[in-house]
Amino acid sequence: MGEAGPGGPTARSDGRDRPAGARPAQQWLLTLLPTFPVLLLVLRLWQLSRQDMSTMLLLVQYVSPLGLLSALLIALVWAFPLGVLVLGVLGSLLRVSAPERFNPERSLVAAAVTRTPGWVYAAAVALAALTWQLRFLPMLLMLAVWLMALRTRHLYPDGRVRARVFCVVLPVLAAAGAYLVLGPAIAAAVRAGEAVTALLLAVPPAAGPALTGPIPARAAPAVTQVAAYLVAVVAPLVMGAVFLRAPILPGAAIEVGDPAASTSGEMVLGQVITVNDRMTIVLDRRGTVRFVPNERVRGQVLCTETAAIPFSAVRVHGWPVEETALNWVMPRRPPADPDPRCAGRLPGPA
Repeated sequence: MGEAGPGGPTARSDGRDRPAGARPAQQWLLTLLPTFPVLLLVLRLWQLSRQDMSTMLLLVQYVSPLGLLSALLIALVWAFPLGVLVLGVLGSLLRVSAPERFNPERSLVAAAVTRTPGWVYAAAVALAALTWQLRFLPMLLMLAVWLMALRTRHLYPDGRVRARVFCVVLPVLAAAGAYLVLGPAIAAAVRAGEAVTALLLAVPPAAGPALTGPIPARAAPAVTQVAAYLVAVVAPLVMGAVFLRAPILPGAAIEVGDPAASTSGEMVLGQVITVNDRMTIVLDRRGTVRFVPNERVRGQVLCTETAAIPFSAVRVHGWPVEETALNWVMPRRPPADPDPRCAGRLPGPA
């Protein structure tokens, strides 16, 4: 992601003397990048099967690829704008701070910012505003301010008034507006002892005006390279941890027993793999695959996923800091009493 090592030959701006292997390294990365979602999907099935190969092969046979991709998209939709904005900021910072070291043929960060049009950044900001939790929106504001200011300095190098407006006035006004809105929530987080929430709300607006211009040219390549490597290492780990907890099969409670008998049957709790004309195949909570003949199924109910218990009690004008704008504005199913069958209890007599 960074520049080539100091031992290689110096690349000219036209790229004719670029070091051997610079372009192949970029091509390898772009080739391997699509394999990361596939790896996540395979790891999710491997985890769901409790590391049993026969169970995993059964899941591969019956689990819908569209369902897997839908779960992956919903769980990791926040990652796309994060990657776009971080690479845009790092590339713009390198281009403004050390233009003589900015070479898309040698640096993936430079190549990314060169080939990304402005509308992609605008779309990434809009998507992040909808899919990031409220406590991360100040960080989004910080990244957007940095990117806007750095791109302005590059596009209008002689526009002093424009640079003063976009690199000084607007970042300061954005920080003031953010503190005006978030001030009560920051105070509430401090009173509640939620240090992480307080820092996420308080620090990014203040950091917005801090990186709207170039940094020392000598340090710019190293800073952008180290930051890019950190993002490349941490982001896949976070994405994997999030997706490995995402449900990919519907949860259900199935009452199994002899339909002609008056005695109580048993409740099978788990995730439905498939239902055909003869069998209902269920992966129970112990990781065991149960093949239940359909004639022995007395009844079944879909067990919806229980909402996560919020960690933070802080709200911003009634908006919980752990909620996304998309979840906040979209209609939800009205709360209902949980079905006792989803807790493993057989239904009582009618």
